[in-house]
Amino acid sequence: MIPIEKSLIQEQIDAWKNTPLYIHLELTMGAYAAHFDSSKHPAANFIRNAVIQYSHGSIEGDGPYRVGLKLEHGWVYTEGLTHAVEDEYGRIVLAGINSEGKLVVALQLSTQPF
Repeated sequence: MIPIEKSLIQEQIDAWKNTPLYIHLELTMGAYAAHFDSSKHPAANFIRNAVIQYSHGSIEGDGPYRVGLKLEHGWVYTEGLTHAVEDEYGRIVLAGINSEGKLVVALQLSTQPF
């Protein structure tokens, strides 16, 4: 993974506007952390291979970044993104990595299922 280059990600987001895409969206705030420290509040979410289509999308911030995708009936919003993967399949693969090197949030978009 490499640090996000905002302009490159925006180009990818713009290129897929109005295109049906598969989404993978994941958030983990230490779902298993409570086993080791009861003061931590576990939280997580996960969606994979749902199909979305956005009319507008942007990456904002100075890092960590946030991505918003405007859908016909709502929004997809992801905050805390720090890294990207150069993917040989042309997918948009973004992740938020914490100071311990652990995944906190992921947003991935693809024309093919994951």
